[in-house]
Amino acid sequence: LQSEKDPDFWKEWAQRTLKNALTLQDLNKNVAKNIILFLGDGMGVPTVTAARILKGQMSGQNGEETQLEMDKFPYVALSKTYNTNAQVPDSAGTATAYLCGVKANEGTVGVSAAAVRSQCNTTQGNEVKSILKWAKDAGKSVGIVTTTRVNHATPSAAYAHCVDRDWYSDGDMPPEALQSGCKDIARQLFENIPDINVIMGGGRRSMYPRNTPDVEYPGDKKHNGTRKDGRNLVAEWTDRKGYYAWNRKELLSLNPNDVDYLLGLFEPGDLPYELERNKETDPSLTEMVDVAIKILRKNERGFYLLVEGGRIDHGHHEGKAKQALHEAVEMDRAITRAGLLTSIYDTLTVVTADHSHVFSFGGYTPRGNSIFGLAPIVSDVDQKPFTSILYGNGPGFKLVNGTRENVSTVHYEQNNYQAQSAVPLSMETHGGEDVAIFSKGPMAHLLHGVQEQHYIPHVMAYAACIGQNKDHCRANSGSPSLSHISPTLAFLLSVKWLLC
Repeated sequence: LQSEKDPDFWKEWAQRTLKNALTLQDLNKNVAKNIILFLGDGMGVPTVTAARILKGQMSGQNGEETQLEMDKFPYVALSKTYNTNAQVPDSAGTATAYLCGVKANEGTVGVSAAAVRSQCNTTQGNEVKSILKWAKDAGKSVGIVTTTRVNHATPSAAYAHCVDRDWYSDGDMPPEALQSGCKDIARQLFENIPDINVIMGGGRRSMYPRNTPDVEYPGDKKHNGTRKDGRNLVAEWTDRKGYYAWNRKELLSLNPNDVDYLLGLFEPGDLPYELERNKETDPSLTEMVDVAIKILRKNERGFYLLVEGGRIDHGHHEGKAKQALHEAVEMDRAITRAGLLTSIYDTLTVVTADHSHVFSFGGYTPRGNSIFGLAPIVSDVDQKPFTSILYGNGPGFKLVNGTRENVSTVHYEQNNYQAQSAVPLSMETHGGEDVAIFSKGPMAHLLHGVQEQHYIPHVMAYAACIGQNKDHCRANSGSPSLSHISPTLAFLLSVKWLLC
């Protein structure tokens, strides 16, 4: 750009940023009526940066100078993601940390580190409650929206207590676990906190009796129900007068003002990737978030909403960076939509990730280079080109005649191209580095510096005056804090409040 050659362009940009930064000295200490957590599963910092560039390039820009919605949040911190027994974590142990405020073992949800994965008899007595439960107990409406199945690792830590994240239905559990009294995650979704207001995502097959044909794919047996106990959990939900939708049309035809309880299950398993979504039958994450907030915000006491962009993680595991990054851009759209439906004065919004991936991009690419494109040089070792995006390990490892594949001979910009990896694995692994926490709204400044992951829900609860930290809260939780009032008036109001 010609304007970038003028030093004043950069100086004026910096001055605008500085003026904005100075306004942040007035800390927002209001009570958070609403709290929203956006969780990008597997959305490490390299993924955020690459998604930013992709977003810009999708609108015809170079991309690097683009702002994601999460980039606009005034506070950024780092989260240490390790599990109690894992240096590089999984999504279950991390979900327990940022939802229940307690670090845990990998593979377990809603239980402390005293519980051992797959050992049913270590469940009882080691259950830990989530911020969704704290919010519900405080009279708030609560919701879960995800692009995975609703009983996947991330959402399940909000309501379940399970020593194995893979116990989706009782059909997925070993007989001895069932005999010992352990419950599958789908069942716990409806029994543990029976009045969750909004539940949206995939996972139909875990809700229906074994061999029940799926409503959308009746001829495909792999999508049939998996429950051994014969229960139809969807029917039980609708019998309690909750609304149920299984496709986009049904969802968007609902009037949120008429709905207090909504179950939306749009696929037998996980929802499709955004790039492969059938726009007639499957809602986007943004559409689900829009409906969820419109239902939840009717409660005068406010709401708690967990939103997961869950398939960022799946794209990376498959080595399909294009799928992963488009998932991240779609989650950013949902963040934008949530911002339009809420206010920073009474809504604390936090965006973070559970863990990272061994995903990277580099290679001295020039400004505006397609994020999925080639580096401008060839390797000085094997004299072959390489894409900017690479994985440390995963399914993209490939040898042709004993040497690295020449990527210029393949369609490396197609949706399902698997980027080259250094180590061959059928599934790429998580990364172990810290992930970002973006925050805005009441008490967002408490998410600062480098923090343990389990700190996140404690801040959110403190901001909303729920859970264990309530000493700082005034009798009328909907009123603003005293921080914006003169010290003398604040003192007089405090005395009056104490005497009441």
